Amino acid sequence: MNELEQAGLARLRDGWISGGAMFEFAPVEWKGVATASSPDEQERRLLAIAAQALDVALRPAAPHVLKRRPPLPVLALQMLPDRLRPPLRAALKYAADARLKTRVATLVASRGFVLHPMDWMPAASYQESPDVYAPWVDWQAGAESEKQSRREHLTAETWDDFYPAARRTALVDLRRTMPALARALIETKGASETAEVRLALIELMRFGLGTDDVPFLKSLSADRSGKVREMAGRLLARLGERGNPTDGGSEDPIAELAAFIEEGKSGFIRRRTTYAPIKLKSPAQQARRADLFVSCYFGDLVARFGKTESDFIGAWQFGVDDGADLFLVRMVSVSGGDAAVAGLADLLVAAGGKLALLVLQLMLRLDGGRKRVLIRQILNDAQNLAALNLVEGAEAGWLEWGDLANGKTLSALRSAVSGDNDVTKRSAEQYLEAIGFLANPVTAEKLIGEIVAAGLPPASPSLGLLRLNAALAESPSQSDR
Repeated sequence: MNELEQAGLARLRDGWISGGAMFEFAPVEWKGVATASSPDEQERRLLAIAAQALDVALRPAAPHVLKRRPPLPVLALQMLPDRLRPPLRAALKYAADARLKTRVATLVASRGFVLHPMDWMPAASYQESPDVYAPWVDWQAGAESEKQSRREHLTAETWDDFYPAARRTALVDLRRTMPALARALIETKGASETAEVRLALIELMRFGLGTDDVPFLKSLSADRSGKVREMAGRLLARLGERGNPTDGGSEDPIAELAAFIEEGKSGFIRRRTTYAPIKLKSPAQQARRADLFVSCYFGDLVARFGKTESDFIGAWQFGVDDGADLFLVRMVSVSGGDAAVAGLADLLVAAGGKLALLVLQLMLRLDGGRKRVLIRQILNDAQNLAALNLVEGAEAGWLEWGDLANGKTLSALRSAVSGDNDVTKRSAEQYLEAIGFLANPVTAEKLIGEIVAAGLPPASPSLGLLRLNAALAESPSQSDR
């Protein structure tokens, strides 16, 4: 429709708005169709033609840059029932960032549901979404429906049929069940990928990591990417493989790092060796020590002292230098063996207080049981509840009522919401959100009652995730089935 025709339609519209008859101003072609025995019928027919023209002819054409998208994939779990979408939206609205919104989706997925795409969609660039959403992540990245429809098992032949998110999920599953097959795929298909993709693929080797992976990881010492070489070296260190041999001279970083650690003795009857960081004299020494802890491998350091990883951890004097403690724990997290990581986590949790919080640096290496022990420790003393938001990879919906009631957390929350300190109240509301993810349905329901009785308004947004948690346990209605 050209501008003249648009102007004519505008004239007709203005005339009708003012209450006038506009048949005589209609285009000649329209008059032939709209002619009728009465003026009123002519106006009605003309109005019908004009409405059709406005609805069809004036519809803007789609820009040429737009592309037709395939239908949104159907996920493996059923959609959250409509009756639960209002509390879901409330929980998502209160969640401050993408990580916390993903935590809401993770809780829902743990109960066997996925969210409606109009309520939440995982970002294509966010890798921490629940695995069930991988098809949606790839859809946003431009996955083709044809590839998605014929996708079966990940093999060398079907490698290109998998978009990044689905491929990552499939590789993780293979590393946990058939690690050799996954390693062969990474070795054969990863070589032609970009450095960024190769790095992400090699990082997945941490799942099911074993001695059979050593030859492949050693071959990566010739990779053209420094980050890939570094990642492979850390994985080898976790398997007990030492770094490049050195002569112990001035260019030896392990010797330089060891010089920042002093060996001592403790005990009067049963003398045992101890290790503690020396007192540093300048910021330059602090910076150098930090760099060395990052660049060196834990196994190489303990070998310098002639100890095993577990013996060195047991002999380390925690509390002498908080910075050195943090660097050591981080070093163990990236290059220590599995036994060293587990032993260090147990030691720190047993120590309690701020030392227990260092276990947060080990989260990616810990099993679900040890993560639960740490969370219970945090809840028991209630001194560092903010750390609940820093626990990575925690399971959803397992926390029992006794874990709250038997420690200091419940009384601390009651006191915070009943007091007059606004800062303390806001902090407590953030803790409620974290507990809303961890709690089982019974605990969530009881906690709501306790906190409301203590003075928190029943409609407080901070109770959103707790309410959703409790509602997810309710029996489904007939309309949900």
